[in-house]
Amino acid sequence: MQAHTSGTLAGTGTFRCVECDYVVSLAAADALPPCPSCGGAQFVRASLFTAQHVSAETLPRGLDEQVQPWLAGVRAQLDQAGQYLLFQEDDTAVVHQLSREWTRIGRSLAADVRFDDPTVSRRHALVVRRADGVRVLDDRSLNGVFVNGERVEWHTLRDGDELVVGRHHLHFADVPVVSGTREFPALADQGRIAEPA
Repeated sequence: MQAHTSGTLAGTGTFRCVECDYVVSLAAADALPPCPSCGGAQFVRASLFTAQHVSAETLPRGLDEQVQPWLAGVRAQLDQAGQYLLFQEDDTAVVHQLSREWTRIGRSLAADVRFDDPTVSRRHALVVRRADGVRVLDDRSLNGVFVNGERVEWHTLRDGDELVVGRHHLHFADVPVVSGTREFPALADQGRIAEPA
């Protein structure tokens, strides 16, 4: 199989990084970019008949270490029950509450979560909220949808799951409804609420 290097005009099609299996789709006049996942320069033409899946071990782990401090801070501020997508854009934390049945992720102006980035398809992914859970669906994207390092066509989301859309990392948060009695120290100090014995 012929190998291509980044910077060359390889032609229309889909190309797989030799180092990490990341898939890049090109139009005829596009030069092959360095791999958005690992920075590799060697690509082969992707085939429908070969496995195109990235394992968790091949994803860059350094990003997780950078993400965790901001992610923990944003999660701590989520006090309203519901489902959320959390991500960073230009070093700013973005919290998108999933309030509708369908949430579109993509490059299109009609997308609910929009990334103006060539690694993201116009219609990249759908997040669907139903009574039996929240799922992410690949909306015929070129570069795929990854959940926790594995390429998926559809996947049921759980609290803490990481979605990768193009080169963007989104985190799913599911804040449950809190039932029962809560302690309110400020009101208890004022004698309005009796502290539990």
